[in-house]
Formats: sequence, C-alpha cells, structure tokens
Amino acid sequence: MVGRSTMPPATRHDPEDRTKTQVEDRASERKGRVLVFWEGGSAAAPLPPAGQISFGRATDCDVPIDHASVSRRHALLHVGAVIAIEDLGSSNGTRVAGQRIAPRVPMAVAPGDLVEIGGAMMLLEHPGAAAETQRPLAGQVGVHAAAAAGAIIQHESMLRVFRLLELVAPSHLSVIVLGETGVGKELAAQAVHQRSARAQRPFVRLNCAALPEALLESELFGHERGAFTGALTAKPGLLEAAEGGTVFLDEVAELPLSAQAKLLRALESRELLRVGGLAPRPIDVRFVAATHRDLPARVADGSFRQDLYFRLNGVSITIPPLRERTSEIGPLAAAFAAGAAAAMGRAAPALRADAMDLLLMHPWPGNIRELRNVIERAVVVCLGDGRDTIGVEDLPAELFVPHRGATETPAPVEAGLQNDLDALERRRILDALERCGGHQGRAAEMLGISRRTLLSRLDSHGLPRPRKGQGPVKR
Repeated sequence: MVGRSTMPPATRHDPEDRTKTQVEDRASERKGRVLVFWEGGSAAAPLPPAGQISFGRATDCDVPIDHASVSRRHALLHVGAVIAIEDLGSSNGTRVAGQRIAPRVPMAVAPGDLVEIGGAMMLLEHPGAAAETQRPLAGQVGVHAAAAAGAIIQHESMLRVFRLLELVAPSHLSVIVLGETGVGKELAAQAVHQRSARAQRPFVRLNCAALPEALLESELFGHERGAFTGALTAKPGLLEAAEGGTVFLDEVAELPLSAQAKLLRALESRELLRVGGLAPRPIDVRFVAATHRDLPARVADGSFRQDLYFRLNGVSITIPPLRERTSEIGPLAAAFAAGAAAAMGRAAPALRADAMDLLLMHPWPGNIRELRNVIERAVVVCLGDGRDTIGVEDLPAELFVPHRGATETPAPVEAGLQNDLDALERRRILDALERCGGHQGRAAEMLGISRRTLLSRLDSHGLPRPRKGQGPVKR
C-alpha cells in the first residue's frame, strides 16, 4: 500500500470540464508543481517541500490518471533534496527520457525531464531550479533561429510555455494554442510539430478566417472531379496533403458550423470524405488549432460545437502577450532591425536609449507582429536618412499616444495624434534642458540627438533657445 501524503488534492481536468487544461494557479507555481497529461484529460498538483506524490488510476491517488494504460497504483514521486520517480511494479512501466526504469528503484528526475507514466506524460516544475537548467525548448530551437522566426524565448513565462510544448510535442494529443493576435501562436504550433515524431512529414497551415465558407470544405477535404461547377479535376484537400504530419488550424473559432461538423467526424473516425466522393479515405494527421477568441464563450453561445472543442482541446497552451514579457522587446527589436538591414544590404542600426524607452512603454496590442512592422519601418527611415542609430524620430506617431483601456472614453478625434506627439516631445526637451541647467549640448546628448536637431525642435515648438548662464527655458 502506498503511503499517503498530506498534500492538497490534484487539480483535475476531465473532458466534460476542461475549459483550461493548462493550470494557472500562481500560488502553486511558486511552490513548484507537477503537470500530467493524457489522452482525454490532465491534472496538476503542487509539490510539497518534502514527501511523496502517488500516481495511478485509483481515485485515492494524489494524482488520479483516468487512462487504461495506467495501473491502479502506478508510480510514486519522492520529493526532497533530490526528486525521484519510482515505478510501483506497474503493467506498462514508467519511462524517464524514453528509457523504462526498473520497478521499485527510484530514478532521479530534473525539471524538464519527460516522464511517461504508462500512456500519460508528466512534467515537473520546481522553483529551486534556475530557468537555464530547466532545459526549455528554446535550447533546442536556438535563440538565433527563434529570433529569425519572430520569437526570443527569455522571459520566465515563455520558458514555461516552451517547456510545456516540449512535453506535449511527442504525444498524439491535439493542442489548442491561445493568445492575442500577433503573439506567436504559429511559432508554437511549429515547435510542437518539430519536436514530434511527425517532424519529417508536412506541416500544413489553414487560416480558417481567410477562406469563404463555400471554399473551406473543398480546401480541407478535397473534391472529386465534377463535384461542383469548375471542378474539372480531382483535388486532394489539406488533410490529405498533411498525411503523417500536422495540420495547423489558425483562427479555428471562425470555422462555420457546417465545417465544424465534418471536421469532428474526421477527428473521430480518422477518415475524410472528399466533396462529391463516395468512399471515405483514411488519414493520419495531428491537429494543432489556434485562436485569439474565447472558445468556451463561443461554445456557450452556440457558435462553436462543444464536442469539437473537447476533441481539439487535448491540451491548451496560452502564449502571454508581449506587454507581459518586456524583457524580450529589446532582443526582438535588435533581431528585427538586423533582418531588415540585411535585406537592404546594410549594417544593422543600433537602438538609442530614447527609442528603447518608448518601445518599453508601448502596450503592443498587435504584439510581435506590430513590433516587427514598427522596427522594419524605423530601419528604412533611419538608413534612408544616412544615420546608424534608431531614435524616437524614426518611430511612428502612434507609439507616442498614451494607451487607453477598452472601457475608457476615447479622446476627441480633433485632438489628433500629432498633438499627443508634440506634447510628449516638448515635455521631454524641457525636462532635459532643466536637468542640464539649460546647457544645449548636454541636453541634446541626454536626448540622444544632435545639438542641431535640438535647436530645430526648439524652434518648431516655439521655445526660446537658452543662452549660456541663462538657465533652463521656462515652461
């Protein structure tokens, strides 16, 4: 009989109550936790400072796993100075990094190690391990490769996301990637594909919001010759084209209900029927879906099928917005600047401190996609002007406008973006002159601009030029 710990019960997610399979319990994160995923469910439990956590199909285990491959009392996690997993003589065994461990012999595990408990997968998160020792997927993707793809993986929240991706990737579970527009959901989907056994097979992307409903079914499932007007030849759909690989359904919440019903049948039967076809065709694909919508709310209002949601939602992974991981803004901006400059055959310009301050203050509603566009534009303006640094003058005016919450009353249109920009620039110039006692050269250096540019901006704002010994200009 396995000894029972005094730890709180695991947080359980069953198919009928699984609006979030990625547990976001901040308190348990601070103490460390165990995440377990299996086909049809998931669970999470906090790590005690010391003790044992039992895993198995029995409901009185600390982490009950409702899967036929798991024995009633399958494994035991020993928590202390060293964390170790012990197989309790299970039928299907316990594996660490793909190797089956001997029964009744505890095997040390580290945060980030993939532990297989029968057909379930366990990931250990522990606060005592530094982020760099937790073997995040960023280590395999590589910072340079990730930057080229639009992601610098440095912030703790993103390290957690990619550790979870690394855990889920080798499984057959369907995945839903959640997050705001432009946050990098496709990169996460590609990471799942690249870390899976399907990596050498196709990765096929379909933007469900970009195709009209009349074409969507044909694109997904293909059609036979003569199935409709203009179908002069038979054509395989994207599901057939991705055979053995991964299908990425971007903006899946935009799928019309008719297509949702047929997709559900394909998921359940692993067969598809072409438009105009008579016999179904077997398919072997993995589904990764993404959306910026609130899918549970869509299910509640009837615009998204609940049964399809449960089928797709083997695991849900949320990508945090860029404003919550500001430590990545500088490296991302530098990577985008280098890429844009290289495309022009030029050396990459550096970001001045004033420009970086503005980038860090902006809320980035468009996330990484917006940042890329802003930096690429700034590089063109900067290099076209013959300069080798990007300053505030190279950034678009909308970055100077204070961010307003969705519930706030918007400013009158007549106020204009230019007024906000002028007011901010005037205030920064006056602050610099005041701090430098009216010294034009030192104020210009503080602002990261030339003295000539400072004088030009003083004139444009109708501000008098301070003379030596005169002190700062009056506000």
